[in-house]
Amino acid sequence: MNKYTFLLLLLLISAASSSQENNINDIWQYSELYKNEQGNFLNLSGRLQADSAFFDDGNDSFNDILWRRFRFGFKAKYGHIHTALEADFDLNDGAAYNRLTDANLSWKLNNGITLKVLKQSTGFTLDGKTSSKKLLTPQRNNLTNNLWFTAEYFTGVNIKGQLTNNTSYSSGIFSSDDSDEIGFTDGSYFALLSLNTQLGKTVLFNKAELAFDYVYNDVDEQGNTRDFTHVASFSSKLNFNNWHLWSDFSLGQGDLGQSDLWGMVVMPYFQQTEKIQWVMRYTYLDSKQLNGLRLGRYENKLADGKGNNYQELYAGVNYLFNAHKLKVHLGLQYTDMIDDANDGGEYDGWGITLAVRSYW
Repeated sequence: MNKYTFLLLLLLISAASSSQENNINDIWQYSELYKNEQGNFLNLSGRLQADSAFFDDGNDSFNDILWRRFRFGFKAKYGHIHTALEADFDLNDGAAYNRLTDANLSWKLNNGITLKVLKQSTGFTLDGKTSSKKLLTPQRNNLTNNLWFTAEYFTGVNIKGQLTNNTSYSSGIFSSDDSDEIGFTDGSYFALLSLNTQLGKTVLFNKAELAFDYVYNDVDEQGNTRDFTHVASFSSKLNFNNWHLWSDFSLGQGDLGQSDLWGMVVMPYFQQTEKIQWVMRYTYLDSKQLNGLRLGRYENKLADGKGNNYQELYAGVNYLFNAHKLKVHLGLQYTDMIDDANDGGEYDGWGITLAVRSYW
C-alpha cells in the first residue's frame, strides 16, 4: 500500500467523524444480509487494518505503510446454531488469498454448554485471547508474541460454559497441523484450558476480571505452534471509574531447543471520553538460556536475531469513531533487548505507529 492510499483512508475517517454519529453507525447495518422476526440472520464479517510504521535503532531504520490485515466472510445464526466462514487475504500482494481463519460450527446445548468444532481462534495470554479487532495497542505485546501460537486459528473442538454465576471455563483440544485450511493430519496436538472469574465492587475497584490459561503442547517439528510444552498465564483486568489496569504474568517451558522463559505486562489506560483512550504499557521478558526471545513485528525488521532479556515501554492514544468497529491508534514505543550471545539479536531503539482498525 502506498502512502496515498493510507492518507485516503485517514481522509475518509476524518470525513466520517465530521458527519453525524448516527450516520456513521448506520453504515454497519449494511453487513446484515438477512434477519427475520425470530432473530435468525446472515451477516457479512471481516476486518480491514492498515499501519504506517517508523522504527529506528540508531544504526538503521524501517519505514513502511502497509495493509496489516484484511479478512472477509460470513456468519450465520439459526436458533442455537452458529456458523462462521472467513478467509484472510494479503492486500499488499494484489489481494492474494492466504488461508481460512474461522471455519466452524457451534451449538448451545440445553445445559448451557457451547460446543464449537473445526477451525477456530485459540486464544491464551492477555493479548492472545483479545481479538485484533479490540486490541488497545496497534500490535499485541511481545510476551504474547513469544508464548502464544501466533497462527491463532487451529482445527479442533472446544467447549465452554459456567462453573458458577461468576466463573466460566473454556476447554479444547486442537491439531497443530499447519494447513491453511481445515487440517489435522500433520503435526500433533495441544490442549487448552481457561478459567475466568468476575469479581464484584470493592474499595479498590468497581469490577475486576481474573483469568488463568494453561496449555499442554505435544511439540512437533511439523506443527504450527511455538516450541513450548507447557504455557501458563495469569491475567487480570481491573476497573475503577475511568481508570483501567490490565496485567499478565506468563511463563513457558521450552522444547526442541527453545529456552524456558517468563514475562509480565502491565498496561494501565484512561478512558478520557467515550471516544478517547490514553494507553501505557510496560513489558518485561527473560529467558533462562541465550537466544530464547524474539523481537516484535517491526523491531524484527532491523534485528532478526534473538536475545535473552527484553523490555519495552509504550505510550499511545486511541480515537474510537464507532467504538472498536472504527478507530485510530497512535503509539510511541521504546524497546531494549539484550543479546548476550552477540549474534544479531541486540536492539535498542524506538518506533512510532499510526494504525487504522475497522471490522464488521
